[in-house]
Amino acid sequence: MAEKTTRSDKKEFLGIKANGPVFITSLVIILGLVLTTLIVGKPMEAWFNKTQNYIADHVGWFFILLVNGLLIFAIFLGFGKFKNIRIGGADAKPEFTTLGWFSMLFSAGMGIGLLFWSVSEPIFHFNSNPFMKNPENKVAAAKEAMGITFLHWGIHAWALYAIIGLALAFFTFNRKLPLTIRSVFHPLFGDKIHGPIGDVIDIISVIATLFGLATSLGLGVKQVNAGLEYLFGIDNNEMVQVILIAVITFFATLSLILGIDKGIRMLSEWNMRLAIFLMLFMLVVGPTLFLFKSFVQNIGHYIYEFFELSFWTNTYKGVGQETNWQNTWTVFYWAWWISWSPFVGIFIARISKGRTIKEFIFGVLLVPTLFTFLWMSIFGGSAIYQELLGNHDVTVAVKEDVSTAVYYLLEQYPLTSFASIVTVLLVASFFVTSSDSGSFVVDTLTSGGRHDAPKGQKIFWASMEGLVAAVLLVGGGLTALQTASIITGLPFAIIIIVMCFSFYKSLTEYSEENKEELKPVKKNKKAIG
Repeated sequence: MAEKTTRSDKKEFLGIKANGPVFITSLVIILGLVLTTLIVGKPMEAWFNKTQNYIADHVGWFFILLVNGLLIFAIFLGFGKFKNIRIGGADAKPEFTTLGWFSMLFSAGMGIGLLFWSVSEPIFHFNSNPFMKNPENKVAAAKEAMGITFLHWGIHAWALYAIIGLALAFFTFNRKLPLTIRSVFHPLFGDKIHGPIGDVIDIISVIATLFGLATSLGLGVKQVNAGLEYLFGIDNNEMVQVILIAVITFFATLSLILGIDKGIRMLSEWNMRLAIFLMLFMLVVGPTLFLFKSFVQNIGHYIYEFFELSFWTNTYKGVGQETNWQNTWTVFYWAWWISWSPFVGIFIARISKGRTIKEFIFGVLLVPTLFTFLWMSIFGGSAIYQELLGNHDVTVAVKEDVSTAVYYLLEQYPLTSFASIVTVLLVASFFVTSSDSGSFVVDTLTSGGRHDAPKGQKIFWASMEGLVAAVLLVGGGLTALQTASIITGLPFAIIIIVMCFSFYKSLTEYSEENKEELKPVKKNKKAIG
């Protein structure tokens, strides 16, 4: 039976184009957390740390099971009976070029975090990880370090984005429902999604998005500040970081006002060009042959240990001893990606009209994952190469301040100052694209899925993102950012599970309604004309 699509969530509230309950409730909760952090001050850091460990200890297994389930579901959709469904209908055409599409996918999906952790994470795992049997075996340590890094930044994260992005795109362009998370639940709740049930879903989505973004923006500004200190001697402290957040948020707002095509798309493509340039530069000045060989071997090792790494929960090593390695790394990443997923999902949905489910799934899963693996192999591999030579400068930098690691790595190779300037520009540019894309998504959610919200609303939410990032950074540092992701990721993880059932139900109904449209097309080999 076809779903009703007559209802719209495009509402007016106090003269603004917003869904009042979602807009006001989200704002009150966010401001409440921000003010509490400001008023309580430094003691909040201890609370953040305790809360992070408590949630990770008790539901870490749930996050791990969920991301693996979503990967299986994504592969099923890409290969299964729904693969020929086209987003927007049989006659829909892609709005953006393939290059533009991939650029926006990558800039929105990883961006700042990839730059922040590409050197420091492999070095952390090289020096200590729970899979290390013999700490003296540096070759084994290097392989495990890259395998773990690939796990955290690889196909699991993109499967999560793919499922949410595809579901939202399908309900928006095929079922003609508003571009909000609540729309995916229409097969289960019907028109009730336009009431309190839908409001709760969108409120959770807004909060998860805002705090997931704040985590990335907080990491990004720390790295920009570290680069400015390294290059120009500018103080590396909270005051400078707050000023940087304000400046970069201004440029993000400007990009947002220009719109997706003139602002976000153009800046995303610039990001990709600059990122590729920096990566190729590192490949040339670094140990080139070693990096090519390690890229191939890293993929092989990751595939070989894929299932053990993916389902590892530290069950037996955790009995009778305190360890929070997995809480700090894997569980944090899965929660971060989950809290980030409403933003990335809505953004991917918005730019993916005209692509089949098969094209969408494999485009989102494979291309960004392989690029990420290459990036990690080049930057992380260059750092590990120095360790294998006995040069521990990068390790020392990582232990002192994670945000400085990439600059100390560049110091080991030629043209250090030039490469550092490019890195600072790239981090700042990723900062802007994450912020403007995120503001677009939050504004979409709070305005009932409409794309024509006034510029004032866009400026408001862009400013709010910057405020949250600044307060969390001042009130608890990296721990506060990680805790915010885990806290907001948990309720949205439950929403994702229900979303998958609802999405499958609607796909089944749609395929029954459009049997002729979904039949494989036989190509006519005769010349035309």
